Amino acid sequence: MNYAVKNVYGKIRSDDVAVKVPGSKSITARAMLIAAAADGTSTLHGAQFSDDCRTFLGCLSSIGIKYQLDGNTLQIEGCGGAPAIKSAALNVGSAGTAARFLPAFLSFCDGQYKLDCSEQMKERPVGALIDALKTLGAEFEFSEDKNRYPFTVRGTRAPRDTEVDVTESSQFLSALLISAVCAGRPFTVAVKGAHGRRYIDMTVVMMRSFGATVTESGARFKVSGAYSPRSYNIEPDASAAAYFYAANKILGTRLRVDGLQNSIQGDTEFISFLKDFDGGTADMSAFSDQTLTLAAIAPYLGKPTEIINVRHIRRQECDRIRAICVNLAAMGVRCDEREDGVTIYPSAPRPARVKTFGDHRVAMAFALTGLRADGIVIENAEVCSKTFAEYFTTLDKITKNLTAP
Repeated sequence: MNYAVKNVYGKIRSDDVAVKVPGSKSITARAMLIAAAADGTSTLHGAQFSDDCRTFLGCLSSIGIKYQLDGNTLQIEGCGGAPAIKSAALNVGSAGTAARFLPAFLSFCDGQYKLDCSEQMKERPVGALIDALKTLGAEFEFSEDKNRYPFTVRGTRAPRDTEVDVTESSQFLSALLISAVCAGRPFTVAVKGAHGRRYIDMTVVMMRSFGATVTESGARFKVSGAYSPRSYNIEPDASAAAYFYAANKILGTRLRVDGLQNSIQGDTEFISFLKDFDGGTADMSAFSDQTLTLAAIAPYLGKPTEIINVRHIRRQECDRIRAICVNLAAMGVRCDEREDGVTIYPSAPRPARVKTFGDHRVAMAFALTGLRADGIVIENAEVCSKTFAEYFTTLDKITKNLTAP
C-alpha cells in the first residue's frame, strides 16, 4: 500500500498528545531467548509481536520450546539450555536478531539444525559470528556462500572459549553472551573491534536480571551461572518512540510516550540528543537505527547536518545511506553522500514518492518529512509490519488529534 502523509505544519490546535507504541523489539527478542534457556516457566509482559518477533518465537517453537500467548503476555517454558528437539529446519526470514541469536544458541546444543532465511537476509553480515562459533567448536555446512545463510549448524556440549569481532554488529557479542550460560561452566568471550555499547549493556542487564553472572575485564566478558525463570516487564520500544519525539522537533509539539523513564534502551539517548540539536555534526554510532530518523528531519534544521560513523548501516535491511540520498534528492533536498555517512542541507522538501527499499525504518522515518511538507507519499508502507505494524494507523490518530478543533 502507499501512504500519503498529512502535512499538519501550521494547522496544529492541540500539541500535547500521548502516543502508544509496541513493546521493545530488542528487549522482547532477548527476553524470549533468555526465557527459553532458563529452567522453568517465565512470563513476559508487554512483549512485542511484530513480524520479526513472531518469526523468532516460531523458530524457538521448532526446537521444542513451548509457549502460551495471551495478547501481549507471553509465557515461555524454558529448556534449561538443552532443547528437546535435536534436529529441525528453521527459517529466520528477515529477522536480524533471530538470524544472529539462534546460531549462537544452537552452537551450544548437541543437535543439528538447518537455518534458512529471506533473500534480503542472505546479504546481511554474519561471518564474524560464524567464525567465533567455529572456534567455540560448532560445525557449519553452507548451502550457498561460505559464512552466509543458509547453512546447517552442528552444536557442541563441550564448547571452547572464543573471540568475536563486533565491528559489523554488536549483536554478535550479545548472541554469544546470552547463550554462554549453556556452556555449563564459566565461559569467556574476548572482543575485537568496536561498536555501540548500549545494546551490549542492555544484554548484560537482562542476563543479570534472570540470574546469570556477567563480569567484564578489558575486552573480555566472563559468563557463569544459569537463568532462573521470572516475570519480566518489557518497556515500550524506544526506537519506535523516537519517531514521535523527532516529530516534536520539527512541529513544536509535545507528543509523548509513557514508560521510558530509566530505560535500558540506547535509543533513549537519541531522544535526549534531539532536544538541543539544530544541525552540526552527529556521531550516530551509538544509536545508528535512528540515522534515518535524523536524516528525515534534517532539512528543517537550522544548519547542515553531518551524520558520521554509520558505515555499517549500508548492510542492514537495505543500504540505508543510499536510501537517504535517493529519497532526499527526489524531494529536492541537497545531500552529500560519503561511505560512512551523509551531509544534509536545510531545504524546503517538495512533493515526492519515497522508495522504501523493503526497509521498515525508511518507511517510518520519511513519514516525518511529510508532516511538514506537501505531497510526500510512502510507497509500500506495509513494510513497517517488521517492527511496528500499526505505525501508520497511529500516525493517522496523532495527526487527527493534533489538528482537531
